[in-house]
Amino acid sequence: MPADRAAHAGLIALTALAPVSWGTTYAVTTEFLPADRPLFTGLMRALPAGLLLLALARVLPRGAWWGKATVLGALNIGAFFPLLFLSAYRLPGGLAAVLGSLGPLLVVALSALLLGERPSARSVLTGTVAAFGVSLVVLRAAGALDPLGVLAALASTASMSTGTVLTKRWGRPEGVGPLALTAWQLTAGGLLIAPVALLVEGAPPALDTPAIGGYLYLALANTALAYWLWFQGIGRLSATQVTFLGPLSPLTAAVVGWAALDETLTPVQLAGMAVAFGATVAGQLRPRRMRARPRSFSSAEQNRRKDSMDAKEAVLRR
Repeated sequence: MPADRAAHAGLIALTALAPVSWGTTYAVTTEFLPADRPLFTGLMRALPAGLLLLALARVLPRGAWWGKATVLGALNIGAFFPLLFLSAYRLPGGLAAVLGSLGPLLVVALSALLLGERPSARSVLTGTVAAFGVSLVVLRAAGALDPLGVLAALASTASMSTGTVLTKRWGRPEGVGPLALTAWQLTAGGLLIAPVALLVEGAPPALDTPAIGGYLYLALANTALAYWLWFQGIGRLSATQVTFLGPLSPLTAAVVGWAALDETLTPVQLAGMAVAFGATVAGQLRPRRMRARPRSFSSAEQNRRKDSMDAKEAVLRR
């Protein structure tokens, strides 16, 4: 139905706003926030946003959902944020973004294992093409790779991918909306980051007006609103469809760098953006359903069916 297609496209567009928002994180962090405080930045993104949404939702987990919310919060927020920032600080030339773009392939594999979704050749090919397109956009020539940075990037991708699939597998408790589920995860993730940030980075830094504005943006738009849209999309779309929106984040970062930070875009980068965006769109296409073919009968079967119908009509006439 056209109305169903329009609603589906609208849902995809709303969900896509999440990775588009995340693509602005690098510019906000480098231009407005204190340097070398990745854990504190992760904490300020997660915990205030989680507490705000928790106050709006006014719903706490019950029973087994205390444990599930903690696991999802750790995977999607608590482990993902620190690992992501660690990889970004230690890896050269956008390699962290390239390793992160492998997420769709990992989600395809985990969906087969945990959700029983059979991986298709199209999804594997689309994920590979998306990663290739992102690599053209963000990779730069640089020195030797940092093993810890590579491990952190791979671990952050695995963490977010696993959290995405488990969020789809566990769904939501009856009567609980995506707002509450988002609040639980952000709060749990922020509480997990807080002691690590205090131990590793010490007391919070002094904040000027631009930093306060930057943290407000990250907490409200970049995290609270973006993750609410993201988890709402996971609940109504397939895990594979959602994760194929991920390449929009590095693509947005490249566009923001060009528009706001006076960075240049080469023809190779523009080609990579087209390839990655095309793969993202292809990842949203639902497989066509096979039309049921009319059953064909042999001449002998047709005669038997005709005789049976004649017998039924004879009975009805009596």
